[in-house]
Amino acid sequence: MKKIITMMAIIAISSTKILFAQSKTDASFNQLLSTYYEVKNALAADKKELAVQKAKTLSAKVDAVPHKDLPATQHTLWMEQAKIVKAKATELASGKDIKAQRKAFEGISYAMIKTIRNIKFNNTTVYIQHCPMAKASWLNEKEAIENPYYGSMMFDCGDVTETIKAK
Repeated sequence: MKKIITMMAIIAISSTKILFAQSKTDASFNQLLSTYYEVKNALAADKKELAVQKAKTLSAKVDAVPHKDLPATQHTLWMEQAKIVKAKATELASGKDIKAQRKAFEGISYAMIKTIRNIKFNNTTVYIQHCPMAKASWLNEKEAIENPYYGSMMFDCGDVTETIKAK
């Protein structure tokens, strides 16, 4: 009886540690997602300098994700996508014009889309949107289109192609 109680206590403690680690990872991913939206919103509003600041923050948020707690396949996927996000965020931050920034954002977006589809971490609904003119997609926190690839020129150009419900 004593062994059973001890084993149950160990299982309970282990489960609690796993859940805590997962919630910490999810919280970090959601902070990353919020910062991604800030970059998207800056580009959609044609705010080049703000996009630079937010891209630097985005890069730091990538480093803050406690990825070691992810299952092996998700860990591998995250490591690949994190590398892309960081490289493209650096490219965006050093972009000389908003057109170059938007091209770098496209790479960030595809990495984030792949990540959110495979590591269902979002605590709110996420909309994948696509601009046929730019032939590019992005994530949005709201259903209304806010096109980061053309900004004020075609702010509402695009469609919602997928909705990812909150975890």
